[in-house]
Amino acid sequence: MTTPSLVGRSGELGVLADLIDQSADHGSAIVVLGEPGIGKSSLLHAAAARARCAGLQVLEITGVESETRLPFAGLHQLLRPILAATDQLSLTQRRALLSAFGIEDGPPPEPFLIALAALNLLTEAASGRAVAVVADDIQWLDQATHEALAFIARRIERDPIVVIAAARVGYDMPFLMSGLRELTVVGLDDAASQAVLASHAADLDSAGQARILREALGNPLALVELPAALRTRQRFGTEIQPDFIPLTDRLERAFASRIRELPTLTRDAVLVVAVDDEDELPEIISATGVLAGRDVGVDVLDGAAGAGLLRFDEQRVRLRHPLVRSGILQAESPRRRQQANAALAAVLADQPYRRTWHRAHAIVGPDDDVADELETSHLVALRSGSVDSAIWALERSAQLTADSATRGRRLLLAAEHAFGLGRADIVDQLLAAAQRTALSNLDRARMEWLREIFNDGVPGDAVRVFEMCDVASRSALAGDNDLALNLLLGAALRCWWADAGEQARGRVVSVTEQVRAAENDARYVAALALAEPVSRARAVDELLGRVVLETVTDANALRLLGMAAHAIGDPVRSVDFLDRAETRMREQGRLALLSHVLTMQILDRLELGDWQRAAAAVEEGQRVAHQTGQPIWDTGTLVLGAITVALRGDNEKAQSIAAEAEQAAGGRGLNDLLACVQLARGFGWVTSGHYAEAYHALRRLFDPDDICHHATERFHGIAFLAEAAIHAGRVDDARRVLRALERDARTTPAATLHVHLAYARAVLADDEHAEKLFRAALGADLMRWPWAKARLELAYGSWLRRQRRVAESRMPLRSAQTTFDLIGAGWWAGQARAELRAAGERVRLQGPTAQDTLSAQELQIAHLAAEGLSNRQIGQRLYLSPRTVGSHLYRIFPKLDITSRAQLGPRLDLV
Repeated sequence: MTTPSLVGRSGELGVLADLIDQSADHGSAIVVLGEPGIGKSSLLHAAAARARCAGLQVLEITGVESETRLPFAGLHQLLRPILAATDQLSLTQRRALLSAFGIEDGPPPEPFLIALAALNLLTEAASGRAVAVVADDIQWLDQATHEALAFIARRIERDPIVVIAAARVGYDMPFLMSGLRELTVVGLDDAASQAVLASHAADLDSAGQARILREALGNPLALVELPAALRTRQRFGTEIQPDFIPLTDRLERAFASRIRELPTLTRDAVLVVAVDDEDELPEIISATGVLAGRDVGVDVLDGAAGAGLLRFDEQRVRLRHPLVRSGILQAESPRRRQQANAALAAVLADQPYRRTWHRAHAIVGPDDDVADELETSHLVALRSGSVDSAIWALERSAQLTADSATRGRRLLLAAEHAFGLGRADIVDQLLAAAQRTALSNLDRARMEWLREIFNDGVPGDAVRVFEMCDVASRSALAGDNDLALNLLLGAALRCWWADAGEQARGRVVSVTEQVRAAENDARYVAALALAEPVSRARAVDELLGRVVLETVTDANALRLLGMAAHAIGDPVRSVDFLDRAETRMREQGRLALLSHVLTMQILDRLELGDWQRAAAAVEEGQRVAHQTGQPIWDTGTLVLGAITVALRGDNEKAQSIAAEAEQAAGGRGLNDLLACVQLARGFGWVTSGHYAEAYHALRRLFDPDDICHHATERFHGIAFLAEAAIHAGRVDDARRVLRALERDARTTPAATLHVHLAYARAVLADDEHAEKLFRAALGADLMRWPWAKARLELAYGSWLRRQRRVAESRMPLRSAQTTFDLIGAGWWAGQARAELRAAGERVRLQGPTAQDTLSAQELQIAHLAAEGLSNRQIGQRLYLSPRTVGSHLYRIFPKLDITSRAQLGPRLDLV
């Protein structure tokens, strides 16, 4: 059996057929784009038929305009045929998916966890035979389904799954921003248009056919539908409007003309079908009876089916094409649409969520009863993972609310949820509406926070920091510590990203310390640390010391505690908190915050010698930040990636990435990111032997008047500044920098500062005092600091050799080389070998390590597999399908010259 033939579409059919035929070898996704009626649906029907003939399991979904606010309605429709296989999912994913569909009760699931569950359900289905997902009119899918479908499409490259989706042009949607292949469908040429018209308008005279060809402009649906519209108008002595109107309007007018021919009861039934968010036949017949005021039977649909507007069977009713729905709704008055929604609400007594939804469409307002029900129902949407639907419910609830203050509160609540989506445009729109209401004092404070929350990092805006602190102080006095801490954390973040000055920082600290009752709250700790990471470091260190890591279960609290630890220069605590936060966020599917956790841990993992996980965090963090639309974190991961590359000795690449990151961060004057840019540049110049350039780049970090200065990020550059100073002849200047840092060291317990200072003191000392300082530095507790210890050993061994104490130099140099090899610091290991050779030791050439051979993601997968995790467990952790994990392992084994998982541990030096 071959692909169904469509006039004039051989090229498009060939593209889709190739994707289907290749699905057994690899997955793919494509978006079919075109204007309404251009033939997208026909192409998808043909593709589905081709897939079935090829033995694929076909799962179909069609976006419905009235369902765009129903959370996961489309995803449920898509997966319904394979839901029995949810038993194969992990318990967490199964509960997330089924609770999103309302099949089981469960905690509010995270959208990304639901998307991962859907992906794994599809890959499970595809393990038996390839799967074709055919999605029509995706511009009308609910937002949650849209994002899930985009998530799936980006991750099926190694699975026997093909996704073919059709969308109208002119819509912004996640699926279209996923970088997928696009197939644009244009109008038929003249010959094909005449062929289509001939089969539908043989009874029309040549003038009528010419007019239709002229107005259809190659649009297949118009070529099919306009002849019927023309006949209808001619029958009643009218003509099609001669003046030009947009094509979509012409098509919807054509549909409307046919709807008006239907009997009254059938027209009632068709209107109910158009406004219903489900396609259940009994429900539609019952609601039609309510709308008509009399009992009706299934035969009420016969006329609409005969007119080709819909199809129905014993259970379901489906409109022939989404434009039919548009035509129906356009043909009816607002009053009639409200009556149809009221009729549906009347038959949905046992479904309160949907009943409220249709009641909200059935009235103009105000109606406080419906408004209250809508506010309650927004929680149902949140539990289903559809924040978009929750926002609409709250906004509509506000519209129906009589009391001005209550209306404003509901708008602000909607704005909070819109912030969670990262939609600054919706937040601004809702705040503008809320500002016109009689807000309470606390709600006005909440508005201040919401106005601020998208503006972290505006440089030098001390005035705004003071304003936020004043509002936070009033909120705390009113008893709303939760709002006060949100505002203070926002103000502190301003001070962290771009220094707002000593007075502004001090104000954040003083107001935060007034909220004493909340000092165990992670936001309290983070606000102190971010605002004054040096002067308040001891207080923050004490607060962090009270925390028993194993007792903290809230992922966001762990994230903020990790942020606080990083801010005060405590990488050991930071990675411990962030590691636990990462685990929780992966379990919950909270990808947006996961990108923060991944990015924040990179620099601290580099400090502690965990270079493998740092590289994996760079790769995944940037991908997730980009996917979740968080440019500041995307840029942050970019510059930290430059630091990682620089430390590995690739200066050219490091300088290129640093320049790209500087351009992104410089426009907003983000001191934190600009400091990291200079770290990347300095590290890169050191590893390439350009010490003067390295010193110049790093020296800027220690100039308080330089935009690249940052209170604690500069600590990461101290050791490198000292090393560059020796080779660049800048020792005296570097010692002046050290004296200033010694004053900070008496104030703060920052481990990063003290470890780097110990190194700098030793390498900058004269020969008379150097050995004592080297021994003191190496005598510190560096159990969690192998990278720092190895660098000290390299510097000490090199100093011993220059002092002609060659035999003594070999032991620290050997130790340094071993550590560098283990953590993947190849360039530094090469320096240690060179020193050993100069010390007279024969050094065997080192073959490529696993770190040299594998990409960051491959290395991450290899380590998880070596720990005994299955492909499914690895996929759940990294948001990949099990088949994708298997494909990675298939490539990893030959790269490592092994043949089984059991050999991974020894090859990765894990046993």
